[in-house]
Amino acid sequence: MRDPERRDAVHLTHAELDTRARQLAVRLRRRFPAGSRILLLCQPAEFIVPFVGCLYAGTVAVPAPLPGRFPHERRRVSAIAADSRASAVLTDTANLPAVRDWAHQEDLDELPLLVADAADLPAPDGWKPPAADRGTLALLQYTSGSTGTPKGVMISQGNLLTNAATLCSTLEVPEGARFGGWAPQFHDMGLMAQTLPALFHGSTCVLMDPTAFLKRPHHWLRMIDTYDVVWSAAPNFGYDYCCRKVTDEQIQGLDLSRWRYAVNGSEPVQAGTTTEFAKRFAAAGFRPEAASPCYGLAESTVFVSGAPPREPVVTTIDGDALARREFRPVPTAAGGRDLPSNGTAHGFDVAVVDPETRRRLPAGRIGELWLRGPNVAQGYWGDEDATDVTFRATTADGDTGYLRTGDLGTVHDGELYVTGRIKDVMIFRGRNLYPQDIEHELRTSHPELANVGAVFTAPVHPSDPRDPEAALVVTHEVRAGLGEPRLAALATALRQTVARDFGVVPAAVLLLRRGAVRRTTSGKIERSAMRDLFTTGRLDSEYAAVITPGEPR
Repeated sequence: MRDPERRDAVHLTHAELDTRARQLAVRLRRRFPAGSRILLLCQPAEFIVPFVGCLYAGTVAVPAPLPGRFPHERRRVSAIAADSRASAVLTDTANLPAVRDWAHQEDLDELPLLVADAADLPAPDGWKPPAADRGTLALLQYTSGSTGTPKGVMISQGNLLTNAATLCSTLEVPEGARFGGWAPQFHDMGLMAQTLPALFHGSTCVLMDPTAFLKRPHHWLRMIDTYDVVWSAAPNFGYDYCCRKVTDEQIQGLDLSRWRYAVNGSEPVQAGTTTEFAKRFAAAGFRPEAASPCYGLAESTVFVSGAPPREPVVTTIDGDALARREFRPVPTAAGGRDLPSNGTAHGFDVAVVDPETRRRLPAGRIGELWLRGPNVAQGYWGDEDATDVTFRATTADGDTGYLRTGDLGTVHDGELYVTGRIKDVMIFRGRNLYPQDIEHELRTSHPELANVGAVFTAPVHPSDPRDPEAALVVTHEVRAGLGEPRLAALATALRQTVARDFGVVPAAVLLLRRGAVRRTTSGKIERSAMRDLFTTGRLDSEYAAVITPGEPR
């Protein structure tokens, strides 16, 4: 899909997909043995043929983003090519020059570059199905790398089939429901929670480029209206972005009443974002029960939990108790933190475990979420030690075979709640604070901020003996056109908001230009990368306010 308002799109039928994938598979089989890893570097609309072609050939698909312009983007793709030990690259004609340039710059000239939409592909009648079963490796899905180095998750044919069936049955997606969205297909949400469920259930999927969404977010909503999309998913920041960027004029004439599954996942869901989106687009027919918070991760072939269309389930819990990893509901009027339910996890054994002692925690406690079930992938490619630690975890009482998710949360009244990533949690005086809560509260309270920020802990003055400990650092993009007096006032206001609502005074507030906050290709905030840029003095800020050692925090 190029332009939903003009219905400008390229159409591909199931029969055409099958024919083209067979042609490509014949070529792949002639050159590469079964099990060879093939790196896929394609635009969203061109991705599905190479992917299915790899399945038809018995090779292993390795989805990755196009190399991009920035060094860190190119390094990521090169790392994936090296880690997967790719035998070849599959791309499309339009991107062949850029991919060839990337390969040359990264000293990968010997890596064969194949064009999936070439005019000279062999006839499809030469294709024979590969020897495969549910345990056969289908793809390496590389993790986002938001909290560390990306790893290749080994996903089998059976994982893909089970994931699509579990997703559709848990959420009660009707037969023939049309899927669509902008989530990139090299990301687990875009591929396994959007494109493949549509393909496996014989329905339609409408795809748009992620950069088109970032430039014109209303095009996503227009696409949903124009093409009668029933299911469309995005991370929380996508819904927040629409609330901020889509104008009243763009909402006029928009009909979102047929959108039954507005899936929100890939990062912690904010109850405030769900409420704001429903209010903002009620005039376009959006129904609150369409909001669908879900939970998943690449290591479980993306889908873990969700619910059919219903009124949002939100529990208000005591903020101080949350800081102690306790889940203590309080009346809404009493104040506290609103946590949205991520639905129920059908087909999984879910354990809430103390990540240090590995003991199961009782009801009312927050711990690491451990999972066991047929959706869980086979492990990490080429990393047996990490596979043992993450995919073969054993509780203190000897119950084994669990996937350690690295996410904190709990199960309350049968509903799954997620509070954040273990690696992102910040501890101050024994209290656990979650960066996404602070970031969301700052954007809600200060309209001068742009859509992305990163909060983390870091040593602000590491060389000063009076300031030896890591402190809270706030970095956030701001809207253009603010002069220094307004930036200074905003930095002070941000510090006051954090102190008032979270009980900690930031030691540094850095206001950044748009695009300065580092994110993964799927939009997740790379807080570890931002911490590294801050500690090494490589953050180019529009304005910085830093507390000097000895000044009260």
